[in-house]
Amino acid sequence: MKINKLYRLFTLACLMLSCFCNVAIAQTEGTEVKATVIDEQGNPINKVNVFGPNGIQSSTDVNGQFQIKLLSDETVVIQKKGYESELINMTDLTEKITLVKSAFLANEDDQIKMGVATKHRRDIVGAVSSINTKDRLTYDNTQWVRDYINGLMLGVEGSANVRGLGNAVFVIDGVIGRDPNILNMEEVEQITVLKDANSVALYGSQGRNGVIIINTKRGKINKKEVNVNVRSGIRTPLALPNYLGSVQYMELYNEARNNDGLDNFFEPSLIEEFRSSTNKFRYPDIDFYSSEYLQPFVNSTNVVTEFSGGNDKSQYYVNAGWTGNEEWVRTNSDANAGTNRFNLRANIDFKVNDWITSSIDGIAIINSDKSALSNLLSAGTTFRPNDYSPLLPVSMVDTEANPELAAQLEAAGIFDGMLLGSTQQFQENTPVANAIAGGYQNDVFRSTQFNNSIDFNLDRITEGLSAKTYLSFDFYDSYKLSIRNKYRVYEPTWEDDKIVALTAFGDVDQKDLTENVSTNGFVSRLGFYGLVNYQKTIGTNHSINSTFLGYYNSEKRNSVLQKDIDSHFGFQLAYDYKKKMFVDFSGSYVHSIKLPEGNRGGLSPTLGVAYILSEESFLKESNFVDYLKLKASGGIIKSDKGINGYYLYGEDYSNGGTFNWADGQSSNRRQDISQGANPNMGYEERIDLNIGLEGYLWNSLWFEFNYFKSDLDKQLTFLTDKYPSYYNTFRPRDNYNKNSFKGFEIGANYKKAINDFTVSLGANILYSESIATKRSEVNEFDYQNRVGRETSTIFGLVDQGFYSEADFNVDGEGNTVLNDGLPVPGFGAVLPGDLKYKDQNGDNIIDNDDRVAIGQSSSPFSYGVNLNLNYKAFNLFILGTGQTGGDAIRSNSYFQVNGNDKYSEVVLGRWTPQTASTATFPRLSTQTNKNNFGTSTFWLYDNSFFKINRAQLTYEFNEALSNKLGMNDFSLNFQGTNILELSKNRDIRQLTIGGAPQFRSYTLGVRMSF
Repeated sequence: MKINKLYRLFTLACLMLSCFCNVAIAQTEGTEVKATVIDEQGNPINKVNVFGPNGIQSSTDVNGQFQIKLLSDETVVIQKKGYESELINMTDLTEKITLVKSAFLANEDDQIKMGVATKHRRDIVGAVSSINTKDRLTYDNTQWVRDYINGLMLGVEGSANVRGLGNAVFVIDGVIGRDPNILNMEEVEQITVLKDANSVALYGSQGRNGVIIINTKRGKINKKEVNVNVRSGIRTPLALPNYLGSVQYMELYNEARNNDGLDNFFEPSLIEEFRSSTNKFRYPDIDFYSSEYLQPFVNSTNVVTEFSGGNDKSQYYVNAGWTGNEEWVRTNSDANAGTNRFNLRANIDFKVNDWITSSIDGIAIINSDKSALSNLLSAGTTFRPNDYSPLLPVSMVDTEANPELAAQLEAAGIFDGMLLGSTQQFQENTPVANAIAGGYQNDVFRSTQFNNSIDFNLDRITEGLSAKTYLSFDFYDSYKLSIRNKYRVYEPTWEDDKIVALTAFGDVDQKDLTENVSTNGFVSRLGFYGLVNYQKTIGTNHSINSTFLGYYNSEKRNSVLQKDIDSHFGFQLAYDYKKKMFVDFSGSYVHSIKLPEGNRGGLSPTLGVAYILSEESFLKESNFVDYLKLKASGGIIKSDKGINGYYLYGEDYSNGGTFNWADGQSSNRRQDISQGANPNMGYEERIDLNIGLEGYLWNSLWFEFNYFKSDLDKQLTFLTDKYPSYYNTFRPRDNYNKNSFKGFEIGANYKKAINDFTVSLGANILYSESIATKRSEVNEFDYQNRVGRETSTIFGLVDQGFYSEADFNVDGEGNTVLNDGLPVPGFGAVLPGDLKYKDQNGDNIIDNDDRVAIGQSSSPFSYGVNLNLNYKAFNLFILGTGQTGGDAIRSNSYFQVNGNDKYSEVVLGRWTPQTASTATFPRLSTQTNKNNFGTSTFWLYDNSFFKINRAQLTYEFNEALSNKLGMNDFSLNFQGTNILELSKNRDIRQLTIGGAPQFRSYTLGVRMSF
């Protein structure tokens, strides 16, 4: 579909939504109402916002007075930050309205929606971090949720790993397990991370690794808004693979054969032809990563519209968006059309009667990715530069001297004056021809989501009693549409840079007239929970809040017989004394069908306490301590998330081979056991401790610190030290392995305003180490044991440079043999220029017994810093993230060029007798070399980095100009992503082999609010 058609369709959809959601009838009738807003001491309050129906607004003056026109049955919302909001019917309006000042961290902006419960930030006991997107999206206009989490959320490594435990479960609008990748950030109102056991207890088994809660926006009473956000920009590659050209490839391939004792494969005269000829079609030098095949930059566009509003009886929020990204490959732009994503969300809240309210949410997303049948980014890793020219110019075909070629050309498929080239050897390997003439494939992903909640106010039974039911249904499916054409390719015969003959391969050109459909799978999910909540204030100093929850979730995938089922009962009993001392006893009773009968239930109890020290007299009048809270929590979370499969507790039998008996007259089939039974299999356990404090100093500095220790115990494994190797197939799985995680997290944010200048500086640091504290091991050598080591430890050989010519001698038969006294390689014969390894156990043999700990893949330190500078209408936001202490292995064929792999730039540092002292790569060989290309310190690199993820400059037009344009707010922004990376091995980290490149983007955006 052409891009202008997409714009027209999207514009039409927006107009329809606008007509549906934003019809406003001017209020010409009603009564003019005046009132004064005062505080509890009777002082007038200035700049109090007053919201009436149909978008009517007013605010108080310095005397606290306002006026607004209302009908007799209409209500107004009276609101000011730091005060409790009031919803008042016109008939109840008095001359003076008193607003009650909120306690610190206890106003509306401090409400934390924790999925199945809502609390003020002040009342939270556990380790919880939260961020509201209101206003932030103006100066940090990123698109995807994971990008927003990375670097901004304390305790999260990357975008989902909480405290190094593993990927947390996402909870979106109260639904456990939804995918955040289908959201755009404009939909999101708040992101919250639950980290300790006490915070995640209500989520049962699924909360083992932590919980990340995302709440989308909802309509507000009497607040009508129409927002439009348009972003468009370009993406440029950070790095592209650099493979050697034809001449270098052929020369080095000959060198590799010579190293193997073989003759040249390419004649020197042929190499010289490639070097000197100007005919690139006869002597090709093909690079699929060059500008001939890839675009230097691609366009990206994102358009999001929002409509919200409502009254005291019903509220709505609608989000409609489109995102389009161009494809990197320039060959056949019709097939390589790129991605298009459309999303539509509608959140509706309404009042059924005086004691029942409900909400209905509907979400629909469709994403299409249209591409050619061949991926040139992948093919480029194996297609050698000298193989053949994929395209042959018709102008070079000599039809005058060879008139029979004219008829052949008449029947051939010609594309922009080019024939599709190939050779007899490579006729099945024609990625360019397939991309141009083969057809296309369109991968389509669809998502449909539905939620319904019903809230019951049961004060008529007893004050403070309420209940809620929540039903959700998701359906995700993916399918592929494709056209697969037949096409013919041609091998040329050259004379004097003219094509004098064409040999055809393949089928006659024929277009596929039927669009083929094939499924890529589907997932359907059904979830339900119901809860009862009771709140009670006893006297003036004591409050209790109790919740009882029942949860069920099932998920079915195509071709999978057993559904994934999660269910549990949750409970929470919270107590506070004078809103300064808090106790929270929470837990769940989980159930799992992954475990044997009798072991399927498990209790997960947790306890948390917190104390606001700043409420005590010795700190309450402090000039620098505005708020200080101490907190501690601990508990046990029982989970089956680490049990990867069903029926793992029982014996598995399968048909084995046959055996004969009765002198061969009869035969039977053996029954083999592939899994032993363990009727005592139980839950894995997370045993958790968190000690922390948080505070606010000098009315400008917020800080938070948490020390944590978590043990993941009773993890399933096979016990190797209990059974001899003969019984491997009979071994059951046992709850045995244990990992210990400990560390700390520190977060701080400083904000200060000086006249027209405001600075905000934030930083967070996470240190997490995970140690294998219990393993079933039978290693002969202690240095190969995992116990006591980091769980992501990389084991490999320790290289000691390259074998030199002095390490070898020639025997009586003329063979090159290793000198006596040197350890004997166990991974195949070696020659000068191969890697030499350390003999760790002194047995004079290099084998797997010499593998030791050489690094770790996880980074113990991760951090994020953000800076926000505001001067009048200008705002500059910068976000940087980093990690340190982690390692990685250069393991793909680009770096480990083994045997007949295509040559990349790394082989230029190969070992030769002349470069023995400076070589950075082993000798070249056409044979597979197991000695050189295993895991070793030679291929290990430091994966530490710091990078500027994004920076955005924003200009907000003043209110007067915005109003003249018919807008409430109007701003322009310019954003860059992946701007800078500081890393010792940046060239390795930024390089993607065989797929779309990592990119830097520059985006211009406009935001409008009506």
